[in-house]
Amino acid sequence: MNRETLIIIPTYNESNNIPRLIDKLMQMEPAADILVVDDGSPDGTADLVKGKKDEYPGRIHLIEREGKQGLGTAYVRGFKYALENHYNYICEMDADFSHNPNDVPRLVTAVMNGEADVAVGSRYSKGISIVNWPLRRLILSYCANLYARSITGLPIKDTTAGFKCIQRKVLESMNLDDIRSNGYAFQIEIHFRAWKAGFKLKEVSIIFREREEGVSKMSKAIVREAVWRVWTLKFRSIMGKL
Repeated sequence: MNRETLIIIPTYNESNNIPRLIDKLMQMEPAADILVVDDGSPDGTADLVKGKKDEYPGRIHLIEREGKQGLGTAYVRGFKYALENHYNYICEMDADFSHNPNDVPRLVTAVMNGEADVAVGSRYSKGISIVNWPLRRLILSYCANLYARSITGLPIKDTTAGFKCIQRKVLESMNLDDIRSNGYAFQIEIHFRAWKAGFKLKEVSIIFREREEGVSKMSKAIVREAVWRVWTLKFRSIMGKL
């Protein structure tokens, strides 16, 4: 295998989006492989991915899990797969087209060129670049990022960004089994661990669009987790236990 990049996409009921997204990503340069981690979607998402595996031999990979186990555990499983299969550039992105597939090469190139160890697709690095979000959700997200930055000291504006490219060595430096966060907190934790380990984070400005198909996975529990998890990360860092 001569491809170095893996794009990890967690899914739950994304049958309306995943076939189109895979087709888009298969056209990108530099070429990348895709790993879909599906949490037992009852709408047949996994079956559609299997069809795409036949269409793009050797480039589409699927991990099926039973029940909704959460975003964080899906990414950790994907990270382990990436390391086991010798990928050098590991991307995170959503399945719902809120992240533009055309932006993936920009993130990968930033890491390939040595500009960053973690290239973060940022909604806030140049003002606010979000389309079609309700005002209440926009305020919640913006304030959550201010809160997380003030406590952790992270040098990026979009601490909760779920669209990024990570250099292999960053994940190798982490004890992936020690990561317990799931939603917003998971993204904050990945950024915080990378930064505290001395890796360079760089924000790449993107335009984030609200999903057109399917239902948002946002919940009050995800918000609550982020509120307390940043303090846990800060205290563990001070005590040298990250």
